[in-house]
Amino acid sequence: MRIRFILVGKVREKYLREGIAEYLKRLKPYAQVELVELQDESVPETFSEKQLAQARQVEAERILRTLRENEYVVALDIRGTQMSSEELSRWLQERALSGDSNLAFIIGGTTGLAPEILSRARLRLSMGPMTFPHQFMPMLVAEQVYRAFRISRGMPYHR
Repeated sequence: MRIRFILVGKVREKYLREGIAEYLKRLKPYAQVELVELQDESVPETFSEKQLAQARQVEAERILRTLRENEYVVALDIRGTQMSSEELSRWLQERALSGDSNLAFIIGGTTGLAPEILSRARLRLSMGPMTFPHQFMPMLVAEQVYRAFRISRGMPYHR
């Protein structure tokens, strides 16, 4: 399996970079993994909806250029489907068995994801109703994917 975590923006905090690196390292026995950081668009402190939409559009173009044709796109979206760790584990197993083994988890920037990215996604995944800093999300998603692989192999990590 090949998994890319595509983040709009750059992870700046050292402790988050270290956490992400740790989970990417832990995932290596289970999948080829990569973190892709894309440039985000700056938005003025006071902004209009039009400015937000323009920023999302520019970021969407960067995301679309980065996506590979055969990738199963998962967009992180607060309005998406919520899964337990066990459900995510079963979902990953289903992807592998169905031949959808190239996954791209898209994590939007501070302005969110443009409609064309959400419509391109085959799964819109919510990590819950709370709002998290987008720089934190690659570590959270990588940890959950790692946990899912461990669950599927009957390992005790998830307890």
